[in-house]
Amino acid sequence: MKRGVVKFYNNEKGFGFIVDSDSKEDVFVHKTGLVDNIQEDDEVEFEMEQGKRGLNAVNVSKV
Repeated sequence: MKRGVVKFYNNEKGFGFIVDSDSKEDVFVHKTGLVDNIQEDDEVEFEMEQGKRGLNAVNVSKV
C-alpha cells in the first residue's frame, strides 16, 4: 500500500488528488475508489490502478 496526503477533494463532484508520499506526485482519486470518506489534509493509504486517463488511487482509506 502506498501512503499520501489528500491535497484536494470535492465532495459534490466526487473527485480529487492525493500527493504520494514517496514520489511527491499528484494522483487522481474518484469517489468510486474510496473505502472511507476523505477530506483535504487527511493521511491515507491507497493502491494504484490504471484508469482511462492515467493512474488512479483506489482502495483509499484513512490512516
